[in-house]
Amino acid sequence: MEANGRATRRRGRVLRIALVLAAASAGGALTAVERAAPSQSQPRASSAAAAPVAPRLTFAMELHVKVGAPLEVGAVPRGRRRIVPIEGGTFEGPDLRGTVLPGGADWQIVRADGLAELDTRYALKTEAGDVIYIQNAGMRHAPPDITRRLLAGQDVDPSLVYFRTVPTFETQAPHLQWLTRAIFVGTGERHPNDVVVRVWKLE
Repeated sequence: MEANGRATRRRGRVLRIALVLAAASAGGALTAVERAAPSQSQPRASSAAAAPVAPRLTFAMELHVKVGAPLEVGAVPRGRRRIVPIEGGTFEGPDLRGTVLPGGADWQIVRADGLAELDTRYALKTEAGDVIYIQNAGMRHAPPDITRRLLAGQDVDPSLVYFRTVPTFETQAPHLQWLTRAIFVGTGERHPNDVVVRVWKLE
């Protein structure tokens, strides 16, 4: 009987040890799972947004446009209406060159604050004989004293004047369709007898 009791107690100790080891093993597995699982309270690492890339500009042409004396229409609801006739000129770029045809004009509105809204429409003719219609909308403004000199037909430093345009083109020439299928931007300089416009293609 005493031998049976010792065997029973031994089996009990073995069972208790087995239970302890099983519990420890389960606890370790649970701990590993908890370590692997993402914590709900832990913030996720966020990747910094890439800075936007500015579009590339490709030079398209430079225009020298001869202008005549403005026709002063006078005060209209939108401001002071002026019509500046275009009398000719030249243009040249990496892929084309030619002349500015007479007959167009800039239908300007000069606002009360001195800003000029530009709406210039005229035609170009390439050396190959292709005709290009250009409509050049834009704006021009400067400090009041510079604006007064501009409107009086005096020469001013172009760096003192904000003069920007957005030209659009129309032509039937197949090899010039790139002019009709892109956005262009331009910078301008107003001189007493001509306007210089440099045009870039927005890639």
